[in-house]
Amino acid sequence: MKTSSNSRSWLGGKTRQVLLRRALIKSMGYTDEALSKPIIGVINTWAETNPGHYNFRQLSDAVKRGIWAAGGFPLEINTMSICEVFFDISSLVYRNLMAITTEELIARHPFDGVVLLGSCDKNVPAQLMAAVSADKPMIFLPGGPMLPGNYQGESLACGTDSFKIWTQYQAGELTDEDIKNVEGCLYGSVGACPIMGTANSMQTAAEALGLALPGSAASPAVSAEKARQAEMTGRQIVTLVEKNIKVSDIVNISSLRNAITVLMASGGSTNLLIHLTAIARRAGIKLELAEYQRISEKTRLLVNVKPSGKGTVGIEFHQAGGVPALMKELESLLDTSVMTVTGKTLAENLESVSYSYNRQVIASWDKPLSTSGGIKVLRGNIAPRGAIIKSSAAGIMSFRGEARVFDSLAEAEKYLLDDDSDMDENKAVILRGYGPKGAPGMPEFGNYLPIPPKLYKRGIKDYVRITDARMSGGAFGTVVLHVCPEAAAGGALGAIRDGDTIVMDVDAGILKVELSDEEIAARLKNTEFSPKEEFERGFVRHYIDNVMQADEGCDFPYL
Repeated sequence: MKTSSNSRSWLGGKTRQVLLRRALIKSMGYTDEALSKPIIGVINTWAETNPGHYNFRQLSDAVKRGIWAAGGFPLEINTMSICEVFFDISSLVYRNLMAITTEELIARHPFDGVVLLGSCDKNVPAQLMAAVSADKPMIFLPGGPMLPGNYQGESLACGTDSFKIWTQYQAGELTDEDIKNVEGCLYGSVGACPIMGTANSMQTAAEALGLALPGSAASPAVSAEKARQAEMTGRQIVTLVEKNIKVSDIVNISSLRNAITVLMASGGSTNLLIHLTAIARRAGIKLELAEYQRISEKTRLLVNVKPSGKGTVGIEFHQAGGVPALMKELESLLDTSVMTVTGKTLAENLESVSYSYNRQVIASWDKPLSTSGGIKVLRGNIAPRGAIIKSSAAGIMSFRGEARVFDSLAEAEKYLLDDDSDMDENKAVILRGYGPKGAPGMPEFGNYLPIPPKLYKRGIKDYVRITDARMSGGAFGTVVLHVCPEAAAGGALGAIRDGDTIVMDVDAGILKVELSDEEIAARLKNTEFSPKEEFERGFVRHYIDNVMQADEGCDFPYL
């Protein structure tokens, strides 16, 4: 990429171009004094099609207030905003598009530094991917989690509890009227879903990477504290510009390992293995699944919030001390020499941090919720390049049983909801053809495979599911994800047939089908998976043709 633009080069010299640039700035009512200051880009992702970012107009005003106070000149710019619910295909497709456009906005505009505002699943990784590639001074402002809802005295946390509520509805325990009443009670406010799903896991990871101010990831979206953090973020970006502390001074293999450690200890989303790998790749760092597994094995699950536990991010986790308290507990595992956006090292940041204020929410290292991290990597002839499982939210660690194979989500759902089907707890349901190329975009269909009512009525609330798709960070259950290579890329998942024997051992890291390599190869010769939907043109066609596999971060090779 061409050297990034900045205010000095943009306004340097006595040319007609500079005359026009200064004149156009003044046409908006700004003065020579404003033009003498560092120009700070405030890149906003506010949209009415993204409830998680609905509070960003107020936050951006607070950011700009801080920039002016610290001697900078803020210019706000908008980019696309992604909410999974509003897209009619998997929004992972548009993470890469948002990363490309955000990178160009950062690099090509005369910004000396930037503040990025983000909360939701694909927005945060897209912004961080862009920031790494553009490599200017930058601070990420987490938009924060929403407040939990409440229905008939029970606290509800959107995604996670919606799965439970829908299972109860399908089993006949809730009526249509009950569901209608729940709709207005599931979300307590705007903001990121208040569980340790993908959105809050990414905000947590951004802080753990050193790219957000300490304590900013978990403060509620609609709180006064969040507004104050926004102003402090605006002030601090000016300092980073003055000291010329860029993203490349912060993001390295050590800070990435710190973020993975925090991910594992918090029971964070499986989607982060894709996103952190893509962010690392933009920094020229190859993160392999083996690295995640190594860190998971030496980490302990400490955070008791949904979906792995009971609380919510913006209330219980934040009030227990949030990310700083968690990192304080993990300090001996972290590289504390890394630089952060405070202009100080992580060690300096942690000096004044207290341990958890509530050990029921952030447990001590000596009394963890689990003696290993929340995500495990599985390998075998089904997934030679790996698959993953959120072990902290799964109920089955060892399994041997028959496969039931589906190439259509609708057919899988029909089978699972049929009281006359042969489904029982000794079956593993295989959903394939929904990987990066196949769907396209790896939709979160791992959590669309419901608990069969016939099993639920017997008190069975979990079973084995295996897919090349993803899963919502708020989901729970025994779901093996990101099987790599995917079926549409010739992966062995495409060779499995009904009745084949599936073996899974989470502790041993094993996922296999009891077939010989020769039989798998022979079956694959006569098997082909085309994308579930045909796209002849546009960005989605480009995505299908170029997207890399899950273990490579689902980015494009040329980025």
